[in-house]
Amino acid sequence: MPEILMPQLGETVTEGTITRWMKSVGDHVERDEPLFEVSTDKVDSEVPSAQAGTLTKILVQEGETVAVGTPLAVIGESQELDGAGTAPIAPAPAPASAPPAPAQASAPPAPAPPVAQAPPVAQAPPVPPAPVPAPAQAPPVPPAPVPAPAQAPQVESTLSQGGTSRESLILSPVVRRIISENNLDVSRIVGTGPGGRITRQDVLGLIDANRASGVQREVVPSPQVTDEIIPFSNIRRRTAEHMVRSKQTSAHTLVVTEVDYELIESVRRNLGEQFRIEEGFGLNYLPFIIIATVDALRTWPQLNSSVGDDALIVHHEINIGIAVDLQSEGLIVPVIHQADGKRLRALAREVHSLAERARTKKLSADDVAGGTFTITNPGPFGTLLTAPIINQPQVAILSTDSVKRKPVVLTGQDGSEAIGIHSVGNLALSFDHRVIDGAIAARFLNTMKSIIETRDWKQEL
Repeated sequence: MPEILMPQLGETVTEGTITRWMKSVGDHVERDEPLFEVSTDKVDSEVPSAQAGTLTKILVQEGETVAVGTPLAVIGESQELDGAGTAPIAPAPAPASAPPAPAQASAPPAPAPPVAQAPPVAQAPPVPPAPVPAPAQAPPVPPAPVPAPAQAPQVESTLSQGGTSRESLILSPVVRRIISENNLDVSRIVGTGPGGRITRQDVLGLIDANRASGVQREVVPSPQVTDEIIPFSNIRRRTAEHMVRSKQTSAHTLVVTEVDYELIESVRRNLGEQFRIEEGFGLNYLPFIIIATVDALRTWPQLNSSVGDDALIVHHEINIGIAVDLQSEGLIVPVIHQADGKRLRALAREVHSLAERARTKKLSADDVAGGTFTITNPGPFGTLLTAPIINQPQVAILSTDSVKRKPVVLTGQDGSEAIGIHSVGNLALSFDHRVIDGAIAARFLNTMKSIIETRDWKQEL
């Protein structure tokens, strides 16, 4: 029977967490039909079935984290349902309690006793219980080895912690990192994975319990009847981890400039409907801002960089990450790779495609990897000024806030001044002051401002 394996969702991904099974045991599955959702440190994705058939077993339950290549389920024919493995999701396996000996218990039950009884009598001394209940006790034999393999791999080496040697469990890199960062005692974590293995959810559950106990003592004595408790989703947990780590890592500093978008607004007003007809979606400010960002990064490459070992690593390829809101359930940052080689229409198409795939969980891990600079766009929600948190290991992130019609002072070529109504908005840059000085950040924004306010955007489109 073909097995469904944990897929490799990106070059650096080594494990994944099953967040939802979209089918139950006994359900028919079509080829390429979404079968389950998996969450990794990079992305949440829907995974389609590689073949058609009936889901006969589910081997890894929701919430469990397993390595890439681990069998997750079995696809077969409906008559192959035997409940032999782990299929707690479906009630169907319960009546099939006799299948531990699938092929031999159903076909030869009558002929088997005569043949099987002679050998047990001869071998009665070594195996006393075998003579009479031989066929009935044969199935329990498999459970006996189960505890051994389940515990054998657990103990791998000796870990020294605080000067004390103790047994170390086999832990995935992600679990080991979370334990280390939160200074947790492994002996306090109860593993709920296969064979008692400690999963990511087990570790995060202990962290939540620790936080909850501290908060309840100081702030909330106990939940009230009218309170609603909403557990963190995987993406919310990861966002929290990344944001806290970023604030602990980088010296965040904010610089802001006001930008006149009137030339861009004129193009959107005059050509926006034609663009929608040709492309199938609207023309917003973001593609224009990406163009200005890419061109400004060419002038100020220090901002297209990351922090290495006592050094600044300047990237010559410009890969722009765009923060996407997942219906208020969290954020994900898909990446426009080699954005410096694309112009306005191509960028608009890619932004639209990435946002759609992000919201429908169609992104791969490679779609969110390799970013060198990030843009977050809260402007559509009417924001005035946003101080975003840097997307590690990058050194800067740009926020594009709302664009509104405002009175501005217009200066003529002869120096005369007049009042006009233009589209105006703020650009806010959070940068890492460990490696970038305020003067460079301000010049970068001034370059962007100049590009946005003076370029022939009609020609660009």
